[in-house]
Amino acid sequence: MAYTARELITRAFYLSQIVARDFQTVTDSQISDGLFLLNSLIDFKNTDTRLIPYYTEYTFNTVQGQEAYDIPNLIEVDTLTFNIGPVRYSMQEENRAAYFGQYRIDNVQSLPYQYRIERQLDGVQLFMYFVPSQIFVMKLWGKFSLMPVTLDQDMSLTYDTFYIEYLRYALARYICSDYGQTFPDGAQIELTRMEKKLLDVSPTDLTLQTRNYFGNAPGLTWSVINLSGGWLPYG
Repeated sequence: MAYTARELITRAFYLSQIVARDFQTVTDSQISDGLFLLNSLIDFKNTDTRLIPYYTEYTFNTVQGQEAYDIPNLIEVDTLTFNIGPVRYSMQEENRAAYFGQYRIDNVQSLPYQYRIERQLDGVQLFMYFVPSQIFVMKLWGKFSLMPVTLDQDMSLTYDTFYIEYLRYALARYICSDYGQTFPDGAQIELTRMEKKLLDVSPTDLTLQTRNYFGNAPGLTWSVINLSGGWLPYG
C-alpha cells in the first residue's frame, strides 16, 4: 500500500498537535512547510549513520595508476574488497595520519591493500594504496545518503514501514521546534524508544581484528606472498 510523503507530513502535523485531528485540516502552506522540514530532516540524518539501517553494495572499477575515486552519496564504509577474477581480496582501512602522514613510495603500482575515505560535498573521496596496477573490480559495502523526497512520492518503495513511522515522529518533533511549540511528552517517549530500537536493526560491525606484530603492514596472506612477492615498504 502506497504511503506518500504528503500523508506522512499530514500525520506528523496531527501527531505534533499543532493541527487538531478531525477538527482541522492541514493547509497547503503547512504541507509546503512540512515537505521542506522533512527533506531537511532526511538530509540531517546523514550526519548520524547509526540511525540509518540500510547497507548497500557499490561496485566500481579502478583505473590503472589512479589513487583517488569519487563515490557519490557515500557516508560510511563498512568493507572494501577487490577481485582478481573470481578471487576476492580484503583491504585495510587506515586513519588519516597513517595514510597521509606515513612515509612511503608514492608511485608504486601494485595490488591495493589500504584505503582511506575523506568526506566531501555529496559523497566521499576514496584513496587507495598501492596505486592500482591494473583494472580491479572493487566491491564496497556501506551506508549511503538518504535521498530527498517529493510530495507525492511513494515512500514505501524506498523505506520499510517501521522507518517511515520513525520519520513521522521525528518530523513531528521537528515541526514543533520550527513552529515554537512543545512536542507532546508521550510522543517524545515513543520517539526515544524508536531511536534506541533503530540502533539494533543494522549495527556497525565491531568485531575486533588483530594487527600484525611486524609493523603496520598487512599480514602475510596468500595474495601478498604469491601476487606481490611479499614486498611491503612499511616501517
